[in-house]
Amino acid sequence: MPTISISEHIIRRLKEIGIDTIFGVPGDYNMPFLDIIEDDPKLTWGNNTNELNASYAADGYARIRGAGALVTTFGVGELSAMNGIAGSYSEMLPVIHIVGTPATASQDARAMLHHSLGNGDFDVFHRMSAMITAASAQLTMDNAITEIDRVIQTAFTRKRTGYIGIPIDLMTAQVDAPQIQELDLKPTKNSDEAQSVALKQILQEIQDAKHPAIVIDGCILRHRLEKEATAFVERSGFPTFAAPMGKGAIDESLVNYRGIYSGNVSLEGINKEIEQADLLIELGSIKSDFNTGNFSYGLDKTKTISLHSFKTVIYHAEYPGVGMNELLPLLTKSLPEKMSSIQFEPRVKPAAIDDSTTEITHNYLWNKVPEFIQSDSVVVADTGTAEFGIFNMESPKRTTFISQILWGSIGYSVGSAVGAAMADRNRKVYLFVGDGSFQLTAQEVSVFLRHGLTPVIFLLNNDGYLIEKLIHGPDRAYNNFQMWEYNQTLKYFGGYLENNKCKSLIGLESKVSTRQEFEDTMKQVNQEPNKIHFIEVIMPQFDAPRELSLLVGSSENR
Repeated sequence: MPTISISEHIIRRLKEIGIDTIFGVPGDYNMPFLDIIEDDPKLTWGNNTNELNASYAADGYARIRGAGALVTTFGVGELSAMNGIAGSYSEMLPVIHIVGTPATASQDARAMLHHSLGNGDFDVFHRMSAMITAASAQLTMDNAITEIDRVIQTAFTRKRTGYIGIPIDLMTAQVDAPQIQELDLKPTKNSDEAQSVALKQILQEIQDAKHPAIVIDGCILRHRLEKEATAFVERSGFPTFAAPMGKGAIDESLVNYRGIYSGNVSLEGINKEIEQADLLIELGSIKSDFNTGNFSYGLDKTKTISLHSFKTVIYHAEYPGVGMNELLPLLTKSLPEKMSSIQFEPRVKPAAIDDSTTEITHNYLWNKVPEFIQSDSVVVADTGTAEFGIFNMESPKRTTFISQILWGSIGYSVGSAVGAAMADRNRKVYLFVGDGSFQLTAQEVSVFLRHGLTPVIFLLNNDGYLIEKLIHGPDRAYNNFQMWEYNQTLKYFGGYLENNKCKSLIGLESKVSTRQEFEDTMKQVNQEPNKIHFIEVIMPQFDAPRELSLLVGSSENR
């Protein structure tokens, strides 16, 4: 019977779900596995600066490629990554966390090894991770093949994280490999009977409605149903909105696209349009606080139909197991060939640029920056002002937006941008990160440079944790930190050192404080698309996007 090493089987399965880059940090319990990654000509080792950043990178990679993976070492490494893994679980991303653990004999002997708690319990960290994964396993010689397949298949189909612990002595161990079938990565098939009933009811409600509307949300992106959602929007002709977590899931140039809907945080006029609807059709909704304007989103429940990942809800009736992967295309196909034509008023837009100052305000920045972002790009925004600034930013065609609206871990964006850039080198990455968030994960700039990546990094410098100041303690010392010479970042991280063989071409390292400086800088950036650029943008200390100010104001008692 043919054999295969356990590590090689893991690699085979990761490739099967579209992974060609594996992130992580070396540790003495995972190095034999890293040898196999490095020796594989079809794989790239992410070589991150720490495990937390590696988990963020795997998350960003998964948002572009559909799945991600990272490798850490037992105890100290895996615990450092758990914040990022929890974020991927929360935001429904299939990230596979592979952990190199001590040798089987040492675990059986309950030896007092480094990186352990010294109590002989070698399963404690696996038990922790099991709480933030859809599937987890500790591999043995007997269960390795079946458990690897179970964890990866479950994580991928359920759009959640997975955990695989592999003892160091098993990494190169050979196991029997009968004819291995491909993983079953297709969504679970809907019940024909339940789906037929749900479809008939939805079509009847659409026929009876006089003013139906559609809201596109984040699960459309997670299940990669953008084409199916677009087909439904175009065929129906209904006014269509996107929730913040669904930004980028629908082409904003469509005639019936009306803007971002987030309850009371929406632009003035959008709520009025929603209130006119007598039927709200939600596609992939995620009802988190920041995504719904502190739960001010929606119509009366009796007027809402929700197509979810694994169920459908029509008013108060629930259809478990009727998922939108199968139902949504069927619904589109079943719509009448000639839908009634709707005449739309001009789309509600953010406030025009205020010309009373030359400062780079949020009102100016988010109105102006789309002029410099090319189509087919990736925009990554950190928790804070940037995350809220992109809500109503005009979206260049085929732009993917990445932010952590539900989990909200500051510093996430830097590592995530590394992963997004590695996932598709043909797409330009634009990273918007606040000065406070940047100080948490700045080391990952060196990974951009090492891999020859060429993002445009905007460091939004408002001298402190502005989102925290808006929530509480605007004058408190704990909301401030040491100022850095941010515009020297690429130099400090070795961008000009000759002995760094794998490095990006260095573009601009600029500090801009006026609108003219910003525009002149961006013109030069666009003339050098093959280089990495770092732009420190000086902003008024307490200036914030309108959406953030409204959200904070509505959450004072939460």
